[in-house]
Amino acid sequence: MRPDEAVLVLDATSVGEGSAGRNSGFVINVPHNTGMTGHGRATDAAQRQLRLYQAGLQWLEALVRAHRINCGWNPAGKFHAAASAHGVAALKATLALYQAWGVEHTELDADALAARLGTPYYRYGFHATNNVFVQPAALIRGLADSLPPNVVLAENEAVTSLGRTAPFSIATSRGSYVADRVIVANNGFAKSLGLLQDRLITIYTYAALTPVLPPSELAQLGAGPEWGVIPANRLGTTLRRVADGRLMVRSAYSYEHEQTPAATLRLLTDSYRRRYPQMPSHDFEYVWGGTTALTRNGASFFGAIQPGIFAAAGCNGAGVLKGSTYGRLLADLALGETSPLLADALALEGPSWLPPEPLRRIGVTLAIRYQASVAGAER
Repeated sequence: MRPDEAVLVLDATSVGEGSAGRNSGFVINVPHNTGMTGHGRATDAAQRQLRLYQAGLQWLEALVRAHRINCGWNPAGKFHAAASAHGVAALKATLALYQAWGVEHTELDADALAARLGTPYYRYGFHATNNVFVQPAALIRGLADSLPPNVVLAENEAVTSLGRTAPFSIATSRGSYVADRVIVANNGFAKSLGLLQDRLITIYTYAALTPVLPPSELAQLGAGPEWGVIPANRLGTTLRRVADGRLMVRSAYSYEHEQTPAATLRLLTDSYRRRYPQMPSHDFEYVWGGTTALTRNGASFFGAIQPGIFAAAGCNGAGVLKGSTYGRLLADLALGETSPLLADALALEGPSWLPPEPLRRIGVTLAIRYQASVAGAER
């Protein structure tokens, strides 16, 4: 956009090793939070999000195609599945929204789900077209390898402090810089720079990947070489059959700190075993955790924190497309550009206030426990 502008991108780790490369690889272009209003009705907020995410998906796909990023881009859609009466009710409410938004979908009963997923665990669900699968780390690395010449990427250089007066001083683990504009795009870690501390909660979630399964076991995972399941409860278990012949399981949350590897392995193994008890083993080759940033009302922060400092944070577990969309629009905002899509993003409601510690920890911990009890069989 501005080839004469010098841009420095600082990454605390190697590109693709952070949370952006550790997610489940769903690129979903419909709203997750339909309760936001902003400056209008909830239906207006939904339409704004639909426009934003559709444009973001087109931008992202154009980059993948133009730079031939080998990230397994697959517009295969996604399944939503429920194993409990509470989950069925939640899915039907979601489906009503999809119908209102014109999202293509197919309702599925227990038998139809079993045929597609290889498990009788779920009693109701649907398949919707509004999703692309990617290998997230490959996508992030490919985007980094495709940066224009005026952008310099510095990896393994964590920002330790950010000045609040222009020109802004940025101290890192390796040195210091000065910039006239700063974009903060590190989601929950914005809090470590003293930003949005009364708006963001950092949550750890966990996933595991089986070894490449033999054909006899893959035949028990239903139809199709690649599919994914979104749970009916936010604390439920996400499944993904990966194109290279593995099964991925994602579940569990912990507040601000990682839980023990033993507890993580136990929870993920239990989720796998309950859904596929017929498998000869329930071993994982890889187990990992990653962070996401939640907000009290489910809304993301987007915009200027103060003149010259801009941020997008609080993805609420849907950061692949939201981050891509908001990142491009933040650049427009920082450069003083205007557009209908930027106006849509600025019109959305922001995150609501959070109480200080220890009240915050108590509230979040109790909420996780409550949601886990409500989730029941969805976990």
